[in-house]
Amino acid sequence: MGARTSGRECALMVLFGLEDSHDDAGEATRRFFAHLAAQTEVSADEEARAYATEVTTGVAAGRDAIDDLIRSASTNWRLERMSRVDRNVLRLATYELQNGVPRAIVIDEAVELAKRFGNEGSGSFVNGVLSKVAEQLERSTG
Repeated sequence: MGARTSGRECALMVLFGLEDSHDDAGEATRRFFAHLAAQTEVSADEEARAYATEVTTGVAAGRDAIDDLIRSASTNWRLERMSRVDRNVLRLATYELQNGVPRAIVIDEAVELAKRFGNEGSGSFVNGVLSKVAEQLERSTG
């Protein structure tokens, strides 16, 4: 598994936990790697740790704008009604799309995360919403 893929998995776990707290994203990521990462199946080398920290702090800093993009792309689903896994996969992937990670990579990785950690329909749901988010971002920057 590549460093960015591992970093995404770690970031998802941290983002999932941050929903129940008002912790600083950077501190939550440090705690995750100090205490919890060893209890997961994720291999987290320095590159993965750095990417996880970048993503979690980036999502936390831009969460309102990220959530607005997701809301506008998911017309039939309120953000609050989405599963916690799906919502955080979408946040992570939207952040990556905003920061120049290629659309195909973001969507492929997000769908795989959703399938691994979500429910039976998570992969399809994430794929559909992220495609709309990507289109919105392409229109706004193109």
